[in-house]
Amino acid sequence: MSRFAEVVVLAADAHEVMAPLTRENDGTRPWNNIFVPIEGQWPGTFGRGWAAEFIQRHHWAELLEHLQALPWPRPESLQVLIHDEEDDCFGLWMLYDGKLVEVPLPRTERYIEPSSTIGIPANGYLHRTDSGLRMPELPTVNRPAP
Repeated sequence: MSRFAEVVVLAADAHEVMAPLTRENDGTRPWNNIFVPIEGQWPGTFGRGWAAEFIQRHHWAELLEHLQALPWPRPESLQVLIHDEEDDCFGLWMLYDGKLVEVPLPRTERYIEPSSTIGIPANGYLHRTDSGLRMPELPTVNRPAP
């Protein structure tokens, strides 16, 4: 089943690193989505963000692997935000020890689809635990603080 997700990449001084991802795929990445710069109210003042829409879930894990392998000039500033159509809020991934890992957000749980064979985030749904809604009867992902 295909699912829709919004992906935002925030990183300082990363124009050169992100430039190839803002153009048509040259065959070096497993997806064809193009990231577009996020512009602030004053053009040219916030050139740290890029956004893309993904439809096929299996590309999200590949995206995270691809992003973590890039030569970020300031890796400590890299933040990847992913919002699946079923999520209550964006999930946050940051680089720790060279790996993009999900940072647990307060009052959220990521639930796993038991039938999924694809890695996070493609197999989970991020839900707010304080919404007052009944939580799914699914296992949760252990997301220890990095």
